[in-house]
Amino acid sequence: MTAAWVAGTTRARALARRCAGPDVARRVASSPALEGALARLDATPYRRGVRPGQSLVEAQHALLGTLLWQVRVLAGWLPGTGAAALRALAGWFEIANVDALVSGGPFFELGTMATAWSDLRNAPDLRRALAASPWGDPGGDDARSIQLRMRTQWARRVAAISPDTRPWAAGALALLVARERFAEERPVPEPPADLVGRRTVRAGDLAEFGRRLPDHAAWALQGVRHPADLWAAETRWWSRLERDGRALLSGARLDLGPVLGAVAVLAADARRVRAALELASRGGHPREAFDAVMA
Repeated sequence: MTAAWVAGTTRARALARRCAGPDVARRVASSPALEGALARLDATPYRRGVRPGQSLVEAQHALLGTLLWQVRVLAGWLPGTGAAALRALAGWFEIANVDALVSGGPFFELGTMATAWSDLRNAPDLRRALAASPWGDPGGDDARSIQLRMRTQWARRVAAISPDTRPWAAGALALLVARERFAEERPVPEPPADLVGRRTVRAGDLAEFGRRLPDHAAWALQGVRHPADLWAAETRWWSRLERDGRALLSGARLDLGPVLGAVAVLAADARRVRAALELASRGGHPREAFDAVMA
């Protein structure tokens, strides 16, 4: 144990305690217009980027930008191994930046959480730049090849952080493959066997795919038999992420566990408020409707 871990875990718990929380998200979702919903976030950490008058897209991007800022702040309190773990988790934001680079959209300010963004941002040949980076060769120049490769590599990186993050990464990758193969009906490159198993390649339908998954990934698709039910599986994934995060924050650990727990809880909170803003932009929905979607 070092002073940096003491400081870092203390800051992690403090950040997690300041989440907006489900009650605020429900009130945001029930707002009859986006402007009122944005005002409800003024007493939350999201006020850092969310402003009155923003469009839905602008507000949602600013909200996620706040999450990234929290991760960057937390990394500054940690020793090198802790900061490296957060950089791996923050790979999602670099993926989002590359998505925006390909299809248009605003970028996130990654700072020290970048993996290879400075090389990718202005690369004349994005595929070649990715191949020369830790992300690896996507196998094609098209957006889908790039997206699948980066998300698969991100799952590998997150799984390698600790035993706590392995089921999160494996479950997320299983959901990605399931959606591509059985909802979109598109072929996918063979996923990492250590995360989703070799036997899934020969699965003929979604139910069989779920049965062939190893335990650390199968939980995400438990009971899911039809592609139309994948939304429920994604909701289950987020519920477990938040539940695991709160478990890691409990107790008196002074190591990476509470840090991972804080990021998990913060990410789940941002996802919940992001969804609430979208509901408000559509005229608001009763709390019961929001709970049904976010349960």
